[in-house]
Formats: sequence, structure tokens, C-alpha cells
Amino acid sequence: MRQGLFPLSGLSACLAMLLCFASITLHVSPLWAVEPGEILADPKLEARARELSSQLRCLVCQNQSIDDSQAPLAKDLRVIVRERLVAGEDDATIMAYLVQRYGDFVLLKPPFKFETLLLWLMPFALLVLGAFGLWRVSASRAQLAASNSEALSEAEEAQLAAMLAPQKDQLGQKDG
Repeated sequence: MRQGLFPLSGLSACLAMLLCFASITLHVSPLWAVEPGEILADPKLEARARELSSQLRCLVCQNQSIDDSQAPLAKDLRVIVRERLVAGEDDATIMAYLVQRYGDFVLLKPPFKFETLLLWLMPFALLVLGAFGLWRVSASRAQLAASNSEALSEAEEAQLAAMLAPQKDQLGQKDG
């Protein structure tokens, strides 16, 4: 058996590539973007800050919590959360302040209400629209295939034979 560049094949190769990808991804992305200067001295307050930060969306990255993001705005939001915790505010007050300042979009899980209806329903609407588009494309292809599969009329067969006759004559002369 010949050993090539990739001695693994099939499932083993897929698992090896998946393991490679996972290890690279884990080493590249930081677990926490919180800088040492931001960490509060009181472990209970820091735990509350981490809990609140994990519920807030980075407005720059949009799909990361501010705890995971290294964007400057995320850092500013982490600092605001920690300052308000140190000032003695409760979690609900801090969240209400941030929602009032940045809107419901700052929450990783926005509440289901009229203003956020678009956020909640857009994925489903896009899925339905995509399924409808696929159905239309497949229906039009099926209709095109059905219309192209009709038999040729006698006139069309005669015309095709006349067009192919010179090619058959040329092929016959080359063989002989």
C-alpha cells in the first residue's frame, strides 16, 4: 500500500482535521477579554460583574458578550457595570440603565415585545423565504426539464438529420 501525503483516510482523516481545527480555534480565541485592571478586589462583586457582562451584547461584535469581546466599547461597558456595582446598585438597576442608554439590542437575549419583534421573527422569516425560493427554483427546473423532454416532430427530425448529414460524411471520409 502506498503511503501518500495524508496517510489517514475516511473517518480518521475527518476526525484528525476536526481535532486540529478545534485546537487552533481554542488557542486563538481568548476565554475572557477582561483585563487585569478591570477585575474588582471583592470576589462577590466580580462574580456579579461577570454574570451581568455575560448577559450583555458587545455592540461592535454583535454576537459576543462584553465579557468575551476585546472591543473598546465592550471594555467601556464592563467598566460601567463594575463602577455601578461598586456604587452599590443592584443588578436590575444596572441592566435597566444600560437598556435605557443602548436599547434592548444590548441584551444578548432581548425580551419578546413589539419593539423587538423583528429581532425574534427575522430568522424564521428568512428561513421561510429561503425555502420558498428553493421550491420556486426546483419547480421551474422541473417544468423546464418536462418541456425539453418532448419528442421531436417529423419536421424537426428531418431538419436534424439534414444538419448531421455533412458531419457523418466528413467522419466517413476520415476513416476510409
